[in-house]
Amino acid sequence: MQIPSDAPYTQESWPQQEKNKAAMITRLDEDVGIIMGLLKKYKIDTNTVVFFTSDNGPHKEGGANPAFFQSSGPLRGIKRDLYEGGIRVPMIVRWPGVVKGGMVSDQPWAFWDFLPTAATIAGITPPEKTDGISMLPAIVGNKQENHPNFYWEFHEGGFKQAVRMKDWKAVRPAKDKPWELYDLTKDISESHNLADQNPDLVAKIQEYVKTARTDSPHWPVR
Repeated sequence: MQIPSDAPYTQESWPQQEKNKAAMITRLDEDVGIIMGLLKKYKIDTNTVVFFTSDNGPHKEGGANPAFFQSSGPLRGIKRDLYEGGIRVPMIVRWPGVVKGGMVSDQPWAFWDFLPTAATIAGITPPEKTDGISMLPAIVGNKQENHPNFYWEFHEGGFKQAVRMKDWKAVRPAKDKPWELYDLTKDISESHNLADQNPDLVAKIQEYVKTARTDSPHWPVR
């Protein structure tokens, strides 16, 4: 939470960490504005694609409290969680003349899709060895090929896994914990575990997970 100054929030009656956090966000906004201004200055803003996103949800670094500004919104969890609050982030794309301003898409995709997407936009063949899919059709508002499944795992603080199959989301918060199951169409906050009511789907997810990962000595399951 290091920042040169907590301005313009110095006089707020917030905890110091929250002033710093707000100042960091404002500084980021200003820096993005500087980048956009440079694109315009050099007359390349109308033929440059700009992507803006985050690598995770809100955090507790430096003593910040994610609940203070309700940073997770209705989502459960924060950075380092595999619940939606930890991994669901927006992707904003600006592409004048191609992407209609104000268009909203609920297309799910992940960071491994960025490389094939950027390659397709650049008019080159994406690498063959990647789990990613070009999301260019979704960006321009056309029909998009979808991932049949998404898989995540995280090792810091203990091994945990998550799977998304269409609108179903499964989370195993620890190696010795059972799988939880949520219907994201009705329960974006992942507060109603439906695993007991859907044993066949849980079994299907468990079977899929056997092939979703590759064992690595650098990332042992423990």
